[in-house]
Amino acid sequence: MKHFSLPRASQARISCAPASRGFHRTALVLAVTSGFMAGAHAQQVTQASESAPVIDVYGAQFESEPASMKFRRSLLDTAQTVTVIPESLIEDRAASTLRDVLRNVSGISMQAGEGGTPAGDQMTIRGYSARTDIFVDNVRDFGGYTRDPFNLEQVEVVKGPSSDYSGRGSTGGSINMVSKSARLDDSTSSSVSLGSDDYSRLTLDINRALPTLDDAAFRLNMLYHDQNTPGRDEVGNERWGVAPSIGFGIDTDTEVNLSLFHLEQNNVPDYGIPWVPASNVPLADYADEAPPVDFSNWYGLKSRDFEDIKTSMATVQLDRALGQSSSFQNTTRWGSTVRDSMITAPRFLSNNSTDIRRSDEKYRDQENDILSNQSNLAITLNPDADWEHRILLGAEVSRENEKRYTQVLTGTDSPATDLFNPNPDDVYLENYQRTGTASNSDSTSVAFYLSDSVEINEHWQLNAGLRWDRFAIEYTPDGGSLSERTDRMLSYRAGLVYKPVENGSFYVGYGTSFNPSAEGLTLSGGSRSPGIEELEPEENRTLEIGTKWQLASRNIFVSAAVFRTEKTNARTEDPNDPNDLLVLQGEQEVQGFELGFSGRITDRISAFAGYTRMDSEITSSLNAAQIGQSLDNTPKDSFNLWSSYAVADKLEFGLGAQYVGERYNSTANTRTAPSYWVYEASASYAASDRLDFRLNVQNLTDEKYIDYVGGGHFIPGLGRAILLSSSFRF
Repeated sequence: MKHFSLPRASQARISCAPASRGFHRTALVLAVTSGFMAGAHAQQVTQASESAPVIDVYGAQFESEPASMKFRRSLLDTAQTVTVIPESLIEDRAASTLRDVLRNVSGISMQAGEGGTPAGDQMTIRGYSARTDIFVDNVRDFGGYTRDPFNLEQVEVVKGPSSDYSGRGSTGGSINMVSKSARLDDSTSSSVSLGSDDYSRLTLDINRALPTLDDAAFRLNMLYHDQNTPGRDEVGNERWGVAPSIGFGIDTDTEVNLSLFHLEQNNVPDYGIPWVPASNVPLADYADEAPPVDFSNWYGLKSRDFEDIKTSMATVQLDRALGQSSSFQNTTRWGSTVRDSMITAPRFLSNNSTDIRRSDEKYRDQENDILSNQSNLAITLNPDADWEHRILLGAEVSRENEKRYTQVLTGTDSPATDLFNPNPDDVYLENYQRTGTASNSDSTSVAFYLSDSVEINEHWQLNAGLRWDRFAIEYTPDGGSLSERTDRMLSYRAGLVYKPVENGSFYVGYGTSFNPSAEGLTLSGGSRSPGIEELEPEENRTLEIGTKWQLASRNIFVSAAVFRTEKTNARTEDPNDPNDLLVLQGEQEVQGFELGFSGRITDRISAFAGYTRMDSEITSSLNAAQIGQSLDNTPKDSFNLWSSYAVADKLEFGLGAQYVGERYNSTANTRTAPSYWVYEASASYAASDRLDFRLNVQNLTDEKYIDYVGGGHFIPGLGRAILLSSSFRF
């Protein structure tokens, strides 16, 4: 089947909270009949490290090589759930943000930035926050911003603790974005998209072999994106990006790649709609619920709310083959994210009013920088024989800095606005100016790791890994004294794989991870986290048992897994003791199962689907009211499906669906975001070998639903959008 990419249909979604139980059953049936997905799809696409076959996944040919040396076997032989979303699927669903891309993975739900965290990409994986567990080419990408996939080959989602190869964090999982790099061919591709809500997007991808240098090539990716947010008044996003790269010695024993990345954003940000406080008298019937307002309402000020972000990266990567059975890789990365933003956090003015105050604005003027170096040595012993060892030795050194500038507020509070009919044109009365001082965090990470994947014979494999981390931080609040903390942790992973036949496997895996107190690059406790600077890291462990199969001549990949994750020493405090400090005496757990499917069902039908069931619970806490409660932002059920049908050689239709079960906004379990279904549809026509047209309709029924949940507010999902794209290849 010839596979044609469709345009930007990424998020089309429709919600249907009422019939959630019936839809739960529907999701499960679809997940089973479509197959399962959890670790699927590009699992083969990216993970067959050595001597891997070429397989047909999602209707297109991919050679199943890993994007990271740290995966020493194909995903069929990896004792962990890993989902890889390839570029073709990103294009078919017209994903324009990382959030769009992650709609292809069940078990992930989105969070609204507030309090001590900046806006941008924030999510939970398997019930635990992954805000600081986002990587670009296996290097941590800490800055708070909205990521665009214009320069990505694929996105990899690893489920379960992975501190043994990614370092701190990764309790529920981690996300790695794989950048495009230069190739030894000449090609040019471009996509132009226009749509409703003043949507416009232009991408350009140019690759050229350098005629004056053997085995060298240059690649340039460019982006311009501008749109009003569908279903939200006044909110919009504008950004442009450029990503050049040059490679020397491509496909030779010594390869060097140099790359730059720059993305600038000028957005009208959105903190959505406030939850109704339980104490509010006029809306007592809606206590701890969404207010009875139009979901398009925006409570900011056009003259005040803004979000300007600049993200830059520079990377040098060396790959060296050391004979037939070993290789070496070194990666050096400098990265920077500069954020200047003011966002209105809508809150009720008083318990006796439905007016919304605007004086609770969130101003953030900060810079994040990272300098990192990683070295990996891969060695294979006894290749293609019993007791084959695939060994990885590695070391990582990185330095991260966060500087948050202090502002002085002058003037008076801007006027409150009406909950039901907000006026974004009200006058802006406050004035913020830098004081010339700032709070500052400097952290240094040093890590060493070792892993070995042993193929005992054709049926049995044993995987094991260790990583030692030293994470040190110095934090100086503006006008305060220096705080320091150093943590040393050993993380490990072990897995046993049984292959009754070549194309199938059963596995059991166990792994650990840790969350330092200063994971967010701050030791500022304050009222939110008193005593946090004195705490050891939280520790986590996961047990996973699963099976993976390549079927239909390796055109289909199915997977299933059951898992249990425990946080054994969660931070907790006694809310009834005003002098109480945080201590590590809490316990939390998330357990469930995942199903995954991807591949070509017939010559004309391809699908990518997944279903995750999670049950979460706080099993121990100093706050007695929390015991037995569910974790926040952890839906019991989530489901995703994308399927394409080639009606003819030149015409293809696509249909997608996503279900997210109801979620609590906090561990108090008093405010609930209802469950929802969202759908999308697409059609593409190949006018020639060089020209495609694509039509996408997002949120077919213009359903109203809650996408991002926060403590005091929530952000509605996008409304209906209609997009038309054309793709050119030269």
